[in-house]
Amino acid sequence: MNKVLETTKFVIENSDFVKINHDKVAEFSKNFNPDKTDHWLNAAPFNFSHFSDEDKLHFLFVFNALSFSYWGEPKWTVEYKDKKHDGAWGMILALGRGIEEGAALTNFEYCSKISKEEFAHILRGNTEIPLLEERWKILREIGLNMTAKFGGKTKNLIAEANGDAQKLLELIVQIFSSFLDTAIYKEKEIYFYKRAQLFVADIFQIFNGKNFGALENMDQITACADYKLPLILRNLGVLEYAPALAEKIDTKTEIQKGSAEETEIRASTIWAVEFIKEEVKKRSPQIMSFQINDDLWLATQGNNNGKPYHRTRTISY
Repeated sequence: MNKVLETTKFVIENSDFVKINHDKVAEFSKNFNPDKTDHWLNAAPFNFSHFSDEDKLHFLFVFNALSFSYWGEPKWTVEYKDKKHDGAWGMILALGRGIEEGAALTNFEYCSKISKEEFAHILRGNTEIPLLEERWKILREIGLNMTAKFGGKTKNLIAEANGDAQKLLELIVQIFSSFLDTAIYKEKEIYFYKRAQLFVADIFQIFNGKNFGALENMDQITACADYKLPLILRNLGVLEYAPALAEKIDTKTEIQKGSAEETEIRASTIWAVEFIKEEVKKRSPQIMSFQINDDLWLATQGNNNGKPYHRTRTISY
């Protein structure tokens, strides 16, 4: 068991605010169709299929480095070529627009030197994106580290992992500090690695497990503990919140980063998907957690029914 699963298991076994309803896990799993799982980027509003394989890798790295914490009032939204999107889709659209307007976002040397003004222009929308300063610093950080340590090539980072998804994950969080995603819960360090895991899963799926995506141990990549997955899992009845926590979420009261409540929401999200996976595997042995993750995440897009998502201002998700 990897340390994401091992440490988050401790959380769900000692949880005070969040419970997993196993009857609802079984109900959802029974109706889950593993043959209809789709990689979430196939539905993205910007088509980068014409990019070279290396530029696809670089685009995915930049996107996953910057994809977090979109919520706010009003919500940051991007319009381009008759398309209008917020959240992760908005980020994809903004980066694609930037590239089409001449920003060399798949060149890490460019990323290492980008000015704050130029970066803000790339991410322009109806309002300033939350944590703009933090995103700008992160882009420069990955640009500097990729240029200095890997010759500006994501393929060199992947090569150092020797085809092992878990080793690649550890390299990412060790070298690129913004991807290090942990919390302290009841005196224990808990690992989530949301954005790093999503990047590894994206590489595997974009290349269909071949070429740069030929990675072993992908079955150890967990669901991504963000704010959209617990939203749909709660609406499905899989996650149950203590009344005080439910009230905070329903009234859109911000929940502190690293708090016991936030840590339990994230750990329970990971394990709810693990429990679903174990049920689905009984009839579809090849199913992986990130495929269920993508299916659940796609179901939240454009669907505003049900309860709101929890609000935590963080660079982790």
